[in-house]
Amino acid sequence: MSEDSVLYVQHDGVVEMTINRPEARNALNQAVRDGLFAGFREFIIDDSAQVLILTGAGEAFCAGADLKEMADTAMALPPQDWLPHLGRNLHTDKPIIAAVNGVAYAGGFFLAQQCDLVVAAETAKFAITEARWSRGAPWAAPLPWIIPPRMAMEMLLTAEPITAERAHQVGFVNRVVAPSEVMNEARTIAVQIAANAPMSVRAAKAMVYAAAERGWSDALDEGYRIYEPVYLSEDAQEGPRAFKEKRPPEWKGR
Repeated sequence: MSEDSVLYVQHDGVVEMTINRPEARNALNQAVRDGLFAGFREFIIDDSAQVLILTGAGEAFCAGADLKEMADTAMALPPQDWLPHLGRNLHTDKPIIAAVNGVAYAGGFFLAQQCDLVVAAETAKFAITEARWSRGAPWAAPLPWIIPPRMAMEMLLTAEPITAERAHQVGFVNRVVAPSEVMNEARTIAVQIAANAPMSVRAAKAMVYAAAERGWSDALDEGYRIYEPVYLSEDAQEGPRAFKEKRPPEWKGR
């Protein structure tokens, strides 16, 4: 992993991954993209890592693709491995939180979109700016599942930013806090998640996304299928036993 462009730190099951290119508003050049791939892969395979917080150094979350690099390489259609895509070239049922400390534009919006929860600074802004530069946003296809379709349409067609408060109103952002509290709030949520039974947490994430692809009845059937290993796990016995014995549960993840 590129230690300069992307920082990766883990403590008590919570990983903090930081895009570290503040002088370029954390634009996605090759070094940053390589670092993100390496960081996500490390998080996915590390059994001790339970939750990941993704953020940006300085005053921006991520301003999107490095258009200067894109112009120099005359890139046409981006390859599928151009950027980590947790629905295509990478997958994890572990939760990921975006701590959006500033602008999240284009590719930066995409990074926030594919996270499971979003904490945003009051000063943060979100935009899908591709139409402004005759680029594409095929990754935004799931966006009408996250926010109202007409809002998704407005963002795609106008390329105009929306505020953190507006993003919260339409359901893209979970919590809006003061800029100085973004990481603290994200860490609080991450610690709460990491304290829960890991199999239950991962099944919950898997079920929510599976339900988006199914109708009502099929989603219920899939939910039961996903949760069956949780019910049959050692942790499923440990939870009630810990409650009865008035002690914190000791999760084994199996």
